[in-house]
Amino acid sequence: GNPGLPTAVNITWSSINFKTILQWQPKPSGYFYTVEIHSQTSDTKKKCIQTTETECDVTDLLRNVRETYTAQILSVTSSGMDNFEEPPFAVSEKFTPYSQTVLGKPEIKSYTQKGSKLSVVFQDPLTPYTFPNGSFQSIQDIFQHDLEYKLYYWKDQSSGKKDATTKSHEFEVSVDSTKNYCFYIQGIIPSRRENRNGQESMVLCSSVGRSILDEYGAEVFIIIAVIAIAVITLAIVLTVILCKHKKAKAVREKEPLNGV
Repeated sequence: GNPGLPTAVNITWSSINFKTILQWQPKPSGYFYTVEIHSQTSDTKKKCIQTTETECDVTDLLRNVRETYTAQILSVTSSGMDNFEEPPFAVSEKFTPYSQTVLGKPEIKSYTQKGSKLSVVFQDPLTPYTFPNGSFQSIQDIFQHDLEYKLYYWKDQSSGKKDATTKSHEFEVSVDSTKNYCFYIQGIIPSRRENRNGQESMVLCSSVGRSILDEYGAEVFIIIAVIAIAVITLAIVLTVILCKHKKAKAVREKEPLNGV
């Protein structure tokens, strides 16, 4: 081969919802990289042939998600290589998509808080893999019963969290009907040793029964009370002044008659 060519270092697998990117260093100068994917049950496959990039999307080569793969990153010259020569290469760590891909964020589709029930409906993240009809498979289509979801919820402006678990796509939990609640959802694979917990969905909050006091705090309540007292006091003062004014006017009107 050409022992003078540098080989790749810092090789990492980055995978979310089975979309898998292989990354490495350094940036090549005067040579190229070619990626080879190896497994025990299939032939060697090449991807990103003679590339100057330092990453390669290998998702389509890892369709058997339960298989364990390794990547060889070859350093090659622009003229190619002799069939009898093996170019210098670096080998990645092993990667098994089923046990190592990160679960992405679930999408909350709708939620309602009616009385003492909070209901949340959500959707699985999709993967890059498709069914024969062309529709994309979700992570639940692949993980089946290995996948479950947790809802974390808490009273708005409180730090105490509760949680609930489901294998469906809907939560219904009991809550305090007088309080608003915030919540998020997270996918979990309990059987995993690593990467058990997925990415957290966005945090949403209900708005049922939200009052000015909930929204802005006791200061606004105090200000409103002070204003109300001031208005009532002013009304009483004005009423007293008007009554006195009317009495005085009545007295003045009677004075000429008494003189006659």
